[in-house]
Amino acid sequence: MWHQTGSSCPDGTVPIRRVTAHDVLRAKSLYHFGKKQSHVLIGNSHEHAVAYTKSSEGIYGAKAGINLWGPFVESKGEFSLSQIWVTAGSLGTDLNSIESGWQVYPQMYGDNRPRFFTYWTKDAYKTTGCYNLLCPGFVQVNKQIVVGGAISPISTVGGHMAEVIITIWKDPKKENWWVSVGDKPVGYWPSQLFNRLSDRATMVGWGGEVVNIRAHNQHTSTDMGSGYFAESGYGKASYFRNLETVDYGNNLGQVQVTELIVTAPNCYNIKTFGTHTDWGTYFYYGGPGRSPKCP
Repeated sequence: MWHQTGSSCPDGTVPIRRVTAHDVLRAKSLYHFGKKQSHVLIGNSHEHAVAYTKSSEGIYGAKAGINLWGPFVESKGEFSLSQIWVTAGSLGTDLNSIESGWQVYPQMYGDNRPRFFTYWTKDAYKTTGCYNLLCPGFVQVNKQIVVGGAISPISTVGGHMAEVIITIWKDPKKENWWVSVGDKPVGYWPSQLFNRLSDRATMVGWGGEVVNIRAHNQHTSTDMGSGYFAESGYGKASYFRNLETVDYGNNLGQVQVTELIVTAPNCYNIKTFGTHTDWGTYFYYGGPGRSPKCP
């Protein structure tokens, strides 16, 4: 994700993951390359385990520490991701969404390594938006962090726990939406990209998403998070911690009340949702997908 030597690019340049012909050929078509499909919305082949919060007064960003794993992905065209959503608009029509986190997506990247990613859309994934830098939209400024680059090390069951801290926030002066990894700003989405998000967000979410193409008419065995259910707890289940939102004054505040979306609780779930001195608001989530209870 960062240059191995710790060096940065020359002035006026940024690191860009090279897109190869093989990357494009793995996609269904050139049109589909680097895009989520409109069926990403809940109930259409995508499984979610997400905590979210809404505000009619507006939300200006979100932050969390996201536990980092290398989930198994079963089939071509499937992925497993853990991310933050910052959204406004209606889910099925004019949804504006800014997204960032980590994902394992072999069809896009050609391997099973977790990678830092960004995404945006302003029409509910229909015609606008893309991953990373694969279309005009996201503007990278960081000279060391590669958008779409692999992240390491990753967590191991019962061993080292790795995480990445993601912050998305709206610049109150220029009104662009920024994303940071740790304390390093990576880049921004110009506010002009959006209609509903041009001013503020109305909902933010934290959690996991898996594509379930139901090969052979059975649920995918693609992992969400670590592949362990939430009740397995620390050291096995994946987590989000220190959930925060950004207010109009660009201040971070701990999330006290959230709601949950769990589309297939026998396949993937969220549990042990609470507040802790060091972890703030947190939750465990994930699962293995296909099983006798998730056929």
